[in-house]
This record gives sequence, C-alpha cells and structure tokens, in this order.
Amino acid sequence: MSDVLRITGIECFGHHGVFDFERREGQLFVVDLELGIDTRPAAASDDLADTVDYGTLTLAVKDAVERDPVDLIETLVQRIADVCLLADRVEWATVTVHKPQAPIDATYSDVALTITRKRSQSS
Repeated sequence: MSDVLRITGIECFGHHGVFDFERREGQLFVVDLELGIDTRPAAASDDLADTVDYGTLTLAVKDAVERDPVDLIETLVQRIADVCLLADRVEWATVTVHKPQAPIDATYSDVALTITRKRSQSS
C-alpha cells in the first residue's frame, strides 16, 4: 500500500532537443511528480528521516533537468524517474515533463510526456 506525494510545476531551464538552437538557447521545462510512498512511519514518528525529503528531491530533479543535454524528452523523463527512485522510500514514480516552448509550427498549449516507473523498472 502506498500513499501519493505530488510535487507539481517544478520550473527548470534546460538545453534539450534535437535542434541546434534548442541546445544553444535552451528553454523552459516544467516537471510534475507523483511519488508512491508509505507515509505511516513518518506520521507515527513525526520525523523527516521517516519520509521523503521533498525539498531535497525537488533540487535533485531540477539538477537532473539542467545538466547534460539530451535529444529526446523520453530520455529526460527517464532520467528524472531514476532520480526519484533513488530515494529509499519511493516505491514508484509518475513523472510528467512539459515542454511548453517546443518548436512546433502551430498553435498549441503544451507538449508533455508522462511515464510511470516502479523501483524494479528504473533502469
């Protein structure tokens, strides 16, 4: 049994994409996380050590987006899921990466990819 911790709207500036100008100029990426955790130990102890430190995790996710450019959003989303699953208490992670400034020659509001990974599927 797991509870769900949500962290939404993590704004990051990255240089990901297949086009040279995306790599050169960079763009906004927005990350939403849903993490499966058992909150009962933390509820009983009232101790941060018994749960996921979402502040630290958010900074780790931001760092994962803002370093080492990749071509595909699929690669980036998997990287973020891997970071989330490094936290001992995270059983599964659903990660959405929004690329609202994707280079598409049409009017649109967002491009987003969502994946779900369990601890055993992180690689």
